[in-house]
Amino acid sequence: MSKVAQQVEQLVNPILDELQLELVDIEYVKEGKDWFLRVFIDKETGVDIEECGMVSERLSEKLDETDPIPYNYFLEVSSPGAERPLKKDKDFERAVGKNVYIKTYEPIDGEKVFEGVLTHFDGNMVEVEVKIKTRKKTVQIPYNKVASARLAVVFS
Repeated sequence: MSKVAQQVEQLVNPILDELQLELVDIEYVKEGKDWFLRVFIDKETGVDIEECGMVSERLSEKLDETDPIPYNYFLEVSSPGAERPLKKDKDFERAVGKNVYIKTYEPIDGEKVFEGVLTHFDGNMVEVEVKIKTRKKTVQIPYNKVASARLAVVFS
């Protein structure tokens, strides 16, 4: 996590705790000539536009007070969406039984991309049931080999 993201995390967490919301992710990225600070928030039942606006206003005030970012930037506070990233242990734990999309740092069984149902997570191993044509196969992925993971929307 970048230094800016760490500083923003320290500023936003008390706001989120007060509103009973959860921090999903923080991105501080340059796109073209513009910088963007994106804060993704959520809760069990999902967040609405009013909650995003409330967090944006309060965080904006804190950022103005402490001024941790040297450049002009756009602040965006939003829901992570249906394909929420899985970043923390508790994200994986909550995703058991759901469809996921996982990329690994190195091949496992000759593959680096896995999409299927997350069937088990114990902190060390991620178990995904993938469908290959008409048969199902369980793949065990060491947690430390996961490069990125997110929920996956499946259209039938």
